[in-house]
Amino acid sequence: MASARSHDGSGPLRRTARSIGHALHTPFTGTAKGIRKATHAHGAGESGLGKLIELHAVNGAGDVMVTVALASTVFFSVPTDEARGRVALYLAVTMAPFTLLAPVIGPLLDRLPHGRRAAMAGAMLARAVLALTMSGAVATGGLELYPAALGVLVASKAYGVVRSAVVPRLLPPRFSLVKANSRVTLAGLLATGVAAPIGAGLQTIGAPWPLYGACLIFTGGTVLAFTLPRKVDSAKGERRAQLVEPHSHQPSVRTTPSGVNGTKGRARANGNKEKRLGLRTVGPSVLHGLQANAAHRALSGFLIFFLAFLLRVHPLAGQSAAVSLGIVGVAAGVGNALGTAMGSWLRARGPEAIIASVLGLALGVAVLAAVFFSTVMVAALGAVAGFTQALSKLSLDAMIQRDVPEEVRASAFARSETLLQMAWVVGGGIGIVLPLNGVLGMSVAAGILALGVAASVRGLLGAARRGSPHPRVA
Repeated sequence: MASARSHDGSGPLRRTARSIGHALHTPFTGTAKGIRKATHAHGAGESGLGKLIELHAVNGAGDVMVTVALASTVFFSVPTDEARGRVALYLAVTMAPFTLLAPVIGPLLDRLPHGRRAAMAGAMLARAVLALTMSGAVATGGLELYPAALGVLVASKAYGVVRSAVVPRLLPPRFSLVKANSRVTLAGLLATGVAAPIGAGLQTIGAPWPLYGACLIFTGGTVLAFTLPRKVDSAKGERRAQLVEPHSHQPSVRTTPSGVNGTKGRARANGNKEKRLGLRTVGPSVLHGLQANAAHRALSGFLIFFLAFLLRVHPLAGQSAAVSLGIVGVAAGVGNALGTAMGSWLRARGPEAIIASVLGLALGVAVLAAVFFSTVMVAALGAVAGFTQALSKLSLDAMIQRDVPEEVRASAFARSETLLQMAWVVGGGIGIVLPLNGVLGMSVAAGILALGVAASVRGLLGAARRGSPHPRVA
């Protein structure tokens, strides 16, 4: 009888083992089911958007692992003066070539409408291999680390450009593009928040361990990219954008089928030359929105590098350098998450007015931070910068959705994202060369935003008063 119980698995020992296994297994499976339910809600699962949300979360987790490893090597492990030199070298070796490569990334990837899943998988796989390559040099900080870091940066931005181009093809019914982008962005932020402390914990084991973790994550992302729907690779309904400039000086957009004779050559319509679509040609709103977002992105790059060194030399009152950086980083992250959530709630309501308002808000706080420089004001500027950048970018997405013809909208997203990445590079460069003076730094931050206000706000408000000549997309 005992033998029978043993063979049919009903023995007390096996029941206990199964109960323990179930207890250990349930939290993970329950969490996974909860995440899948959230990412696939409101039709996102059927359209494929849920898969992209999960892929972007994987991307954010992998990127933050690499960031932790590089920050520990280039920034935290050496004295401040040497760290500044190392970061300057990092910028020179990685950011300068990227500035030259960035204008190529968007148009190059835009020529691969049939290979978007492969492009995203390739960007993931490249970072997995490069993370493994960097693991051997990260402890010494040797020069071989920097070319690999450049490769990771380029692959990361290439993924971002393709992801922006893919989102419009995965919209569920009655789902606005700004809402879809806010979900994708929020997933990346949440994954970053979860992975950052894990990366810091791996760092305590050894310098290469966060990179081992990044390699594993990006390998998983490579597989996940191919689970996206096949329509991501379909060019059906898409066109190469062409611009016709009539004598009335009111540009109008014409499209020609992709692959049709003359796409790459010069065509004429009504006696006028056709040119490739530029973001400035679809109406003033998109151009001015892009200018405002460039100011926000430049501010982001500037604050990351400037405050990293400023707070290391001059920590916030009563705090260590690490805690000071943590306070500002958490404030910026919370602000970004709030901006993303509010963008989803606002949807496409008055995007011109939203962009103008948040740019003015950021400028006002930056001026206050320069005049009343203090712990509270630095943290407040970090939070406001995160909030306004997120909300401004989502509003720009709404205007591109509204004003850019559907057939060329993916192309417009690729180009706008490339331009914004270049603005971040410029801001980061300013932050690294500026003397470590808090008031001076906050004044420069205010100046960056003031340039954005001067270039864009008047045009945005004028466009808001006139209303869009294009039908709004729900």
